[in-house]
Amino acid sequence: MNADTLISKIKAHPAYDKVGMILCHNGVVRGTSRDGRQVTGLRVAVDRQQLRQVLAEHRSRPGIVDVQVEIAADADLAVGDDVMMLVVAGDIRENVIDTLTDTLNAIKTTVTAKTEFFA
Repeated sequence: MNADTLISKIKAHPAYDKVGMILCHNGVVRGTSRDGRQVTGLRVAVDRQQLRQVLAEHRSRPGIVDVQVEIAADADLAVGDDVMMLVVAGDIRENVIDTLTDTLNAIKTTVTAKTEFFA
């Protein structure tokens, strides 16, 4: 998983001349769950069809040129491993920040399901 690879895809987009900002999110496996329990690892399942729908919806937002994502699906991940890389490119800060936030939330709530492993 590499942000540079996703950014390169965005830079190859035919409308890249409209980009004024690229914003990246790199989600990693935390050592504790939200409720404070010690985590030893994580596994993520991805609904690929729902992911395509979320990306299509968010790519069509005003000012957005492209949205790229990579998710470490169906693999046993350890604490510190990359879970998801999300990159959003668009015209102005407000559009890009809002789209990154909304895309991330949509992926986390409708696309992925995680299983945490505990000590």
